[in-house]
Amino acid sequence: MKLIKPEHPRVGGIHRMAIWLSQTTPQSLNEMGKATLLSHLGIEFLEIGEDFLKARMPVDHRTITPFGILHGGASAAFAETLGGIAASLCVDRKKKLCVGLEINANHVRPAKQGFVYGTAKPIHMGNFTQVWEIRIHNEEDDLVCISRLTVAIINKEEDS
Repeated sequence: MKLIKPEHPRVGGIHRMAIWLSQTTPQSLNEMGKATLLSHLGIEFLEIGEDFLKARMPVDHRTITPFGILHGGASAAFAETLGGIAASLCVDRKKKLCVGLEINANHVRPAKQGFVYGTAKPIHMGNFTQVWEIRIHNEEDDLVCISRLTVAIINKEEDS
């Protein structure tokens, strides 16, 4: 897969550069998520790799259905969080904002306890849109959900 970074030269192969424009840490992302949906769902960022972002979410009273399994909406919120945050790290956040256009999620198997782990990787990185694939696995590394998120890259409104 070849990735094109709008502000960077074409990258690919063994000499591939990291895709991130904004340098940050998982701890900074966790801090940013306080008092938001992320903290309500217990989402915790774990790792920022060369071309991926990883996080985990508990399967507990906040994220399950009345039937005791992970809620599909919680999986979708987890996927949109991962893809949206990852997308925002690939643009100049002083000038641009990434907003969700479309998300889909295929729920492959239920999760009943512990944590689920999500990894977001880019499929397309354009000047106006990005497409991210988010894979969510259980603690045994079984696929629980696969999702695709499309985000629009828009200009931030200038202060009046």
